[in-house]
Amino acid sequence: MGVTLREIREEDLENIMRWRMAPDITRYMNTNPELTLEGQKKWLDSIRRNPDVMYWLIQVEEQPAGVINLTGLENPEGRVGWAYYVGEKRLRSMGTALSLEMGLYDHALVSLGKKAVYSDVFSLNKGVIQLHRLCGCETVEEKKAHVCKEGIWYDVTYMRMTAERWLAVRDGKKYEKIAFLDVSGIFT
Repeated sequence: MGVTLREIREEDLENIMRWRMAPDITRYMNTNPELTLEGQKKWLDSIRRNPDVMYWLIQVEEQPAGVINLTGLENPEGRVGWAYYVGEKRLRSMGTALSLEMGLYDHALVSLGKKAVYSDVFSLNKGVIQLHRLCGCETVEEKKAHVCKEGIWYDVTYMRMTAERWLAVRDGKKYEKIAFLDVSGIFT
């Protein structure tokens, strides 16, 4: 499968912009943005300067495929948020999804020593909720009519993986290990 991650570069921004505005990606996100290349350059500059977040470009078989991120890296309670998407349809697979999710848990909960990783998912996105559960996540809460997007209210499911739970379940999981570049620039 060959999933790798690297820092986002300026030459990636057109792909990222195209992916993020694609209807099959925005369908499950809080917004349907109208992005510009100039705006993307400002976004890249802002995330590079922000020690509270880290973004990576996902590559599958060395081909740009999507974006994965961690937020809340400076949270003193050790809780971080995460999200990802694979924008290139031809590069999507269950193996890639499992490697990204479980690799992120390894990185955040083991390498970085965080206490918990949280995600919020539109409740209608049953596939991703099932994927999170397959990886060992637990549902924390479901908020009804929580996000209004273009006049439609969506329910949101909040999910969590704790460090304690991950250490208890990860040996029983099969996934390709991937390396994450942390905020200090070191792969873990």
